[in-house]
Amino acid sequence: MARVPLLSGTRLVVASAPADARVLRPPPPGRATDVEAATREALRFPLDGPPLAALAARATRVTILVEPPALPIGSVLGDPRRQAVAAVSETLDELGVPTENQTLLVACGLARRASRPEIAALVPPEFRRRFHGRLAVHDAADPALAGLPAGAPRVRVAPELVETDLVVVVSAAESVLHGGPATLLAAADAETQRRATAESLLETGGSEGWRVATLVERALADRVPLFGVSLVLNHPQFTGPLRGYPYEPEAAERIARSPLRFAFAASPESVRRRVLRSLRGVRTAAVVLAGPPSVVHAEALLRAIELRRATLDEPLDALVIAIPGVTPFLPRENPNPLLAAHLGLAHALGLWRDAFPVADGGIVILVHRFRRVFARPTQQPYLVFFRSDPIARDPRLLAAAEEAVAADARALEEYRAGRTVHPLLPFRDWEACRPALERVGAVYVAGARDAAAVRQLGFVPIGGIGAAIQMARGHRGQDARIGFLLAPPYFPLRVASTWP
Repeated sequence: MARVPLLSGTRLVVASAPADARVLRPPPPGRATDVEAATREALRFPLDGPPLAALAARATRVTILVEPPALPIGSVLGDPRRQAVAAVSETLDELGVPTENQTLLVACGLARRASRPEIAALVPPEFRRRFHGRLAVHDAADPALAGLPAGAPRVRVAPELVETDLVVVVSAAESVLHGGPATLLAAADAETQRRATAESLLETGGSEGWRVATLVERALADRVPLFGVSLVLNHPQFTGPLRGYPYEPEAAERIARSPLRFAFAASPESVRRRVLRSLRGVRTAAVVLAGPPSVVHAEALLRAIELRRATLDEPLDALVIAIPGVTPFLPRENPNPLLAAHLGLAHALGLWRDAFPVADGGIVILVHRFRRVFARPTQQPYLVFFRSDPIARDPRLLAAAEEAVAADARALEEYRAGRTVHPLLPFRDWEACRPALERVGAVYVAGARDAAAVRQLGFVPIGGIGAAIQMARGHRGQDARIGFLLAPPYFPLRVASTWP
């Protein structure tokens, strides 16, 4: 049996994979480009529409819309989006729009609103010293949001997007719900963002979130010129003990054999967390594209898929997914059970093209302790899913709970103060798990320490990965196709669509 190291929470779990198991690993990082030079080139020669110089010639005020670097998941140094933001601002300055007339707007979606130190981390240090414009963080519950004639119910967006002469969106091509027009959607009202769902995070067809995002883009384009910059990010390159992981089979074997992993396993959780945070990777960009936000995002996303994907010849009967000890939003914290489920079922399993990676009625095995620990105060809105009544699988209770939290003035006040996520975010996170839950037969949680929390989400607690695989074989047959997903980083899966 092959030994497969998996990062689950702060633990390094070495699983014994059956001889016929499929170990899914992403390709190594691609070639890096000079982000500043590539951004300036893209601004001059966009894929479609006029260059930035033509749009800026008629502008006296410009809003630069950016996203927090929450995705892709993983600790990295020097996110390339920082250089792209600086290059856009400097180019606007050269075109006659000084930084005093620029607004840097951070679209956090329904996640916790960014603090000033977190905003500072979005740009290079030298840029912070010379930028004299306005900093703003979107508030999805602000009564002063500006209305757009984008259909019913009425869509409202940050005032900084309409009270300007030009909007430049700087983002990375991560999925149909992250980057490009979805960045504009992340600067809309909470009710509009709540509708942002997708069957696949890599296909626009069947994605309500993409439809709503492009609707917002078109409606906003009727009010103000839009220009987009999209980066294709490489996978991170790790050094030190993680060098080569998860891209090289030799690296996985080296980690599995290392005696240091026993000392790491015996260390307190606080020590393990500090060690993991110190093992940072370096992320670079492969390509920078510019033009209308939806156009360049779609092209950049296709390139990102080809650069970062793994290929699966046929859907699997069971797939093992380890859940890291980080949230899918900033600040990085230990995920509660619902966020752990979201990382595995909505994010990792959402990154597919052509076909779902698990066969209909198959098994998903999440490797996580599923402890009911809710980082205070950020994750307090998630507590509603783990009270006495299990609401996750009861549509009536779920709808009633969502209606109640949407009207909770105190919860909204905590969000607006930048202390918690928006109270609607847990419900959108759970809704994002629905496409996977409708396809699979069961979800096993291997290594769960809180069986009650597992059952409240409708999952099955199991002691370990080996026992979960045996149960999957009992359910799907002894010749069941078993897969292990090596992550983070999570990566696109291209699946043969001809499999029945």
